[in-house]
Amino acid sequence: MDIELNPQVDKYLIDGCMRCKYGGTPQCKVRSWVPELEALRQIVLETGLTEEIKWGVPVYTKNGKNVVTINALKASANIGFFKGVLMKDQQQLLSQQGNIQDSRIIRFVHVDDIIRQEEVLKSYVQEAIAIEESGQKVEKVKNPEPLPEELKLAFEEDQLFKKAFYSLTPGRQRAYIIHFSQPKQGATRISRIEKYKVQILEGVGLHDKYNSGK
Repeated sequence: MDIELNPQVDKYLIDGCMRCKYGGTPQCKVRSWVPELEALRQIVLETGLTEEIKWGVPVYTKNGKNVVTINALKASANIGFFKGVLMKDQQQLLSQQGNIQDSRIIRFVHVDDIIRQEEVLKSYVQEAIAIEESGQKVEKVKNPEPLPEELKLAFEEDQLFKKAFYSLTPGRQRAYIIHFSQPKQGATRISRIEKYKVQILEGVGLHDKYNSGK
């Protein structure tokens, strides 16, 4: 499939990120990931999104709303989803970048991995489009509750549990954190975490079962 090139995006891929002080130089992080970024770009374009440049990086929109972006970090090329926290992530590919609440990214270091997962990535983009078209909003938590030490330890021991927890919406995360932090005794906090671990792995919020009448 032939896709018309966007000169601004072509400049980003070849000369480097326009907001980067190393843009167009051998030190530019984008230059290390041109094949991966171009592969991601072609996949996203085939979903029918509109290609724009915002904040110096390619952003893909639907009816003027931001849906997906592609960008480079020092250690990877990435496809990012602006409302990734709302996605089901059935293949467990999404990861949180820092403390950003709403967006999620998928990191790649080999173009072959992108090509191999082309159909999966397209399905993720289509899900992101559907979420945007549905009008769903991300619940914002202005002052996230601090994690209890027992929960931090549980994350260190079980990375899958940690990923499942941060795949929950911010509001559901906050409800669990408050519930886990309430007991004064560490043993009770651990007990609560263990009690709800399966529920979290299933993507269910603390109060979801009550709200559904179960």
